[in-house]
Amino acid sequence: MDEMEFWELVDASREAAEGDPAEQADVLVERLLQLDPESVVDFARHFESRFNRSYRWDLWGAAWVLLDGASDDAFDSFRCWLIGQGRHMFEGALHDPDSLADLLEEFDEEIDGDGEELGYAADEAYEQLTGTETPDLDIPPTPAEPEGTPFDLENESVLAERYPRLWERFRA
Repeated sequence: MDEMEFWELVDASREAAEGDPAEQADVLVERLLQLDPESVVDFARHFESRFNRSYRWDLWGAAWVLLDGASDDAFDSFRCWLIGQGRHMFEGALHDPDSLADLLEEFDEEIDGDGEELGYAADEAYEQLTGTETPDLDIPPTPAEPEGTPFDLENESVLAERYPRLWERFRA
């Protein structure tokens, strides 16, 4: 599976689920079950590499603004959700996290921002296909610390300054 096929599966599952992240995970598992096990492992590699790539302080700050706070676990779920939003939103957020203010049409912190189940979709499909756990993906694990320079996520004035568009739209 190449990168284009990965994003096509992500987009198709999101569209079929009408944007509901929990439903998207279910649809994604169904679609992965139509593939061979090696393709499911390829999907898992693509997902995990993007999950690791998004472990950044600047993105955590954006998640903090959108979710009105984001623990380690909440940020993990946010990163899964962000991948589930598709390539355009994912790459846009990595390029400029404050651009999420422009990229998001709507954001309901009760539903959006939590894509934990998406992070398990490939594992679930692989197990259903083979009866075994997903093999090692042979990619580096998530770094111990986020990439970039840490800053005080709980300081509202810092967040408002770093993410002016997000702050104005979602917190002001």
